[in-house]
Amino acid sequence: MQSYTIGQAARLLGVSPDTARRWADAGRVATHRDEAGRRLIDGKDLAAFSVALARTDNAEEDAPYTSARNAFPGIVTAIKLGDVAAQVEIQAGPHRLVSLLTREAVEELGLEVGMEATARVKSTNVHIDRV
Repeated sequence: MQSYTIGQAARLLGVSPDTARRWADAGRVATHRDEAGRRLIDGKDLAAFSVALARTDNAEEDAPYTSARNAFPGIVTAIKLGDVAAQVEIQAGPHRLVSLLTREAVEELGLEVGMEATARVKSTNVHIDRV
């Protein structure tokens, strides 16, 4: 299971590290410590928190989020696999992106819920890059 530092989580959520640290201190997202004493957030916990955060309407959480060259770095929050096709959801700050791609592509990328990924948007297509 991939884990994220407070700074990495903040970047994925589109907030400052101080904001992410306050949320962790308040118990809004679970953390644990590594051998070096750094606080980490499990990928699945961060994915669930990012979805819940995007659904809230709190002004503090409406931090601006921009996209450079239509790239949306975020965290995989859901994967639905069919026999041939797949659906991957990414929460990139306040943005929820859904991509339809082949099951083979999902398997080749090794995508899992809680994993960092980047959605690239071109016209009506959303491409997923594993980070």
